[in-house]
Amino acid sequence: MTSEEPPSRLALLILLCALSVMPVNLILPSLPNIARDLHSDYALVSLLLAGYAAVAAALELAMGPLSDRFGRRRVVLFSLSAFLVGSVGCALATNIWVLLAFRLLQAVISSCYPVSMAAIRDTAAREQAAGRIGYAAMASALAPMLAPVLGGLLDETCGWRGSFWVFALLAIVLLALCWSGLAETNQRRSESIRQQMRAYPALFGARRFWAYALCMAFSTGTFYAFLAGAPLAAKAVFGLPPATLGLYMGMITAGFMLGSFLSGRFARRYPLTRTMLAGRFAACAGPAIGLVLFLADIRHPMALFGPCILVGIGNGLTNPSAHAGVLSVKPDLAGSASGLAGAMTIAGGATLSSITGAVLTEKNVAVAMFCMMQLSAFLALLAASYVRLLDRRERQ
Repeated sequence: MTSEEPPSRLALLILLCALSVMPVNLILPSLPNIARDLHSDYALVSLLLAGYAAVAAALELAMGPLSDRFGRRRVVLFSLSAFLVGSVGCALATNIWVLLAFRLLQAVISSCYPVSMAAIRDTAAREQAAGRIGYAAMASALAPMLAPVLGGLLDETCGWRGSFWVFALLAIVLLALCWSGLAETNQRRSESIRQQMRAYPALFGARRFWAYALCMAFSTGTFYAFLAGAPLAAKAVFGLPPATLGLYMGMITAGFMLGSFLSGRFARRYPLTRTMLAGRFAACAGPAIGLVLFLADIRHPMALFGPCILVGIGNGLTNPSAHAGVLSVKPDLAGSASGLAGAMTIAGGATLSSITGAVLTEKNVAVAMFCMMQLSAFLALLAASYVRLLDRRERQ
């Protein structure tokens, strides 16, 4: 393991992280036009999002272990190649079924996120990895914010196929860069899949792994609870128009970017647990302040959305350190750990979003949203506190 990572390789890994999350949001503005041009029902066209997400979650579980066995570089090159084929196929599709098939193939690119995280951990100590993961998290937060805007411009100027041609171009560029500039970082590859499978119980039985992974899952769950409740709260309580709502909802993402930036700057100077706990206390303070302001009958959008910035900052501080911790439990299974933790995070977020949506009504929306956010943030705090307890026991 080296303590210094070439800036060009780190930049490549950050770009891969950004590209891995762009395909979900870039085509959002084009869905109505796709349905019209391909003479398809909108519910079927929406599978371009839901089907993609389902396949992406499954691939995170598969590609991480494969990168432990065959190396990070091979998995990245394969993912980019499959993404290129899928993008070209989508751009040339003449009916919805062909489009769906190639869209699912595009989902292979999602595996570049956990594999890139594992590659970062291969070349850095835990605290250094947390800082670098913080910068990657910034890119992964910024890309989905900008993607719908870019997708809308492409749809207006080039039609909905333009987005897929842009994906193909990005795949070609990154494939060339990775082919020439991304060296293999995994120097602990197992000799066979069977040997690797025998090592899994050590990962699954590690309490520290589950503490880090649950901290990530419940941290992200807080954000998903906000996403589930904020649109209804904005409409029922304040009557905000969609454009204004989008501006306010972007505040939590901006907070996440700030927290990730702070993590990138300072995580290497402090133990992972300290950074995680600082993030968790900030995230717990957000819903608590929002609930107090609402119960005090302070009816202003900033009273609802402003405190949620703390959730974004807290998650930005917590998740890079928690992710670095996940990857450090068993360094020879870093890819597997990253993929499993990523799948847990997606599943946890979807679960919290569904539960929040089920309990919300127009009458209780603000209180219920803050309570669900507070519950998820508190559970993440418990997981981070358990990591600290394990640290103390090891020192003793």
